[in-house]
Amino acid sequence: MEGRVALVTGASGGIGHAIARRLGAAGATLALHYGRNEAAARELAARLPRAQAFGADMLLKAAPDELVDSVEAELGPVDVLVANHGTARRGGIEDVDADDFDYTLAVNLRAPFLLARRVLPGMRERGFGRILFLSSIAAFTGGIVGPHYAASKAGVNAITHFIASRTAAEGITVNAIAPALIENTDMLPGDPGELAQNVPVRRLGRPEEVAELAYAVLSNAYMTNQVVSVDGGIYPR
Repeated sequence: MEGRVALVTGASGGIGHAIARRLGAAGATLALHYGRNEAAARELAARLPRAQAFGADMLLKAAPDELVDSVEAELGPVDVLVANHGTARRGGIEDVDADDFDYTLAVNLRAPFLLARRVLPGMRERGFGRILFLSSIAAFTGGIVGPHYAASKAGVNAITHFIASRTAAEGITVNAIAPALIENTDMLPGDPGELAQNVPVRRLGRPEEVAELAYAVLSNAYMTNQVVSVDGGIYPR
C-alpha cells in the first residue's frame, strides 16, 4: 500500500475506522469519507499520517462521483476503494415501506456501485486497482435487520461478481467481506451480551479483526471475485 491512495467510505464508524488505521499503517495515503460524523473523521485524519477527511451524503445520486472528484483533486488518483459506508434501519416486512426500501438500497447498493464505476477507468489505465465492498452475512441468511438491508447486501455480492469477472485481467481485484455482529458499530440489532450467545465463538467480532481480513484481501493480487465471511462461525459454507 506504500504510495497508494485509498478511499475508505464510512471511515468515521467502527469498521471503517479500523480499516483506515490498518491501511495507514501499511503506508497508504488515506481519503476518509464521512456522512454525518464529521468530527470523528477529522479526528482520525489528524492522528494518521497522509490522511484527509471528505464529506458526502451517499443518498444523493451525484455524491459518489463528486466525492472521488474531490479526493483525486486533493490526493491523486484512487488506487484502492473500500466501500464500507452503510445504513441499517431495523424493521420487519410490515415495517419497511417503499421509502425505507429505496433509501437503504440507494445508500448500501447504488452508492458503492457508482463509486466503483467512477474509479474503474483510472484503475484500468494504470493497470492496478483494488476494490473491496462491505457486504453482510444477511446477504446469505436474510439476517435480522430487515428485508431491505438483506436485499441491499445481496446486491453488493452480485455487483462484486459482475465487476470482478470483467476486470481480473487488467490488474484490478474486486472482492467483498461479509461481517456479522461486530462490536463498537452502529449496526448491532440488539443487546451485545444477548447477541453474543448466538455466535458459536461466544463473543462479538472486533473491528480490528475485520480490518485485518480486509487488508489481507486487498494485499493479495491473486484473490478476486470472492465474498468472504467473518462471522464467528454463524454461517459456515
